[in-house]
Amino acid sequence: MVKLRLLNTIAPAYFYTATVVTFALHFLLFMPNVFRSPDVALNPTMLVHITVFLFLMGNALGSYTMTIWYPSESANETVIPVCSPDCPDRIDAHYLLNGRNFCKVCKKVILKRDHHCFFTGNCIGNRNMRYFIMFSIYTSCCCLYSLVVGVAYFTMEYSISFENPLTFLTLLPLSTGYFFLGLISGLQFFLVIMLYVWLGIGLVSAGFCCQQLLLVARGQTWCELQKGQLSESRGTWLANLTDVFGSRWALGLFLPVQTVETIPGNRQVYHDHKHD
Repeated sequence: MVKLRLLNTIAPAYFYTATVVTFALHFLLFMPNVFRSPDVALNPTMLVHITVFLFLMGNALGSYTMTIWYPSESANETVIPVCSPDCPDRIDAHYLLNGRNFCKVCKKVILKRDHHCFFTGNCIGNRNMRYFIMFSIYTSCCCLYSLVVGVAYFTMEYSISFENPLTFLTLLPLSTGYFFLGLISGLQFFLVIMLYVWLGIGLVSAGFCCQQLLLVARGQTWCELQKGQLSESRGTWLANLTDVFGSRWALGLFLPVQTVETIPGNRQVYHDHKHD
């Protein structure tokens, strides 16, 4: 469990560091070189790039903040289970009744717990599932977009053609050898590493997004899937998606705003109407 808590601290720091580095590379390196124009300082292509990048980055960071800001713990629990002596360290939650799970990392009872997210440092459940899904979507888009722009930068600055897929696959091992032989600079080697970082985070985030959307549509959580259980009231896939994304789901697709909330009694309602 100590390892889990250590990862719980390192992962958010890693995410914020990668975000700052990505932001700096776009504005200090990519935009002045890839989208430069000899006639004007800010050409239409650069303005489109700035708009797209800030939209993706803003939504990723906004959804990340909302995931943390709206935790899913229950404020009314008085009974906290105690780990048994034979409880494996790799198991991070006890399974309770009525959709409640006790997270050993958070030390809280979580409502409709899906999993513990180490990138956000808290559990994903009934109140922040929508924000976590949107965080995964926009993080994936932002990373893959940065990957494309980074490849364009390498093509323009170093005349590297990526038409052959083997070029990208061999870029990291070749760059590592060239760096230690003193044939390329530290900046070039760092940019190569960032290409693979963006690819890795982008693919992982996309995988999380697809998994969570499938579980939400089925009315199931990851905890229930691990235990081979089904939700007591699964409902239709449309009702399950609406329950997570809210009735104003379209607004939530483009802005990191609250579209669904939890009222006392641990029941979710929508901003524009309540269910009796």
